[in-house]
Amino acid sequence: MADIADVMKGDWTPFLRPGQDGDPDNGDCGVQLGDAIRHARAMFAALGMPCDQEGTTATPDRFVRAMLELTAGLRVDPDRHFARTFPAPSADPGIIIVPGIRFTSVCEHHALAFTGTMAVGYLPRPGAPVVGLSKLARVAREYAARPQMQERLGDQIVQAITRSLDTDGAACVIRSQHSCMTLRGARADGAAMVTSHMRGQFRESAALRNEFLTLANQPG
Repeated sequence: MADIADVMKGDWTPFLRPGQDGDPDNGDCGVQLGDAIRHARAMFAALGMPCDQEGTTATPDRFVRAMLELTAGLRVDPDRHFARTFPAPSADPGIIIVPGIRFTSVCEHHALAFTGTMAVGYLPRPGAPVVGLSKLARVAREYAARPQMQERLGDQIVQAITRSLDTDGAACVIRSQHSCMTLRGARADGAAMVTSHMRGQFRESAALRNEFLTLANQPG
């Protein structure tokens, strides 16, 4: 199975079976690209946007491949990044947090993008192993790269940390702009949604929660 990194770099080769170079009907990621492209062409036509001009002939193909890229997290297991850990750097390392993780996700209700930043962190148990900081960002972005609700996205991230690592707590704060609200409907340009997701000591201890929120909101 292709890694999401290949998709983010625009490398579509891993999604094609060997010996079927460039054939959109033969994806090896469980996606029938050919069918999707044909349906996309029919959808555009039904909306009064026939893709029959020089500049639009390939539009259905581009549309499908863009959606495949934006939902690439469906085809990977984000938790795999937590498989490798490192010995505890100290008896009590305190809160570990990665703020400012930029992400793009897709609103499952409207199939439109929402983009923003998140702060992800955890409190290792004294003496417990830790993971590389990049792994927190990778896990967060891969859970984001699928049809989502922001409320569920944050919960999935803290659940992944909790079940994969030996922690006393996990937390995630997400701030994003939803194009389903800014480009259509309410057209509330500039409005943002903020969600907070706390587990363990971050939920139980006001002091730890406030420390996390302070660190999460510090400028980079």
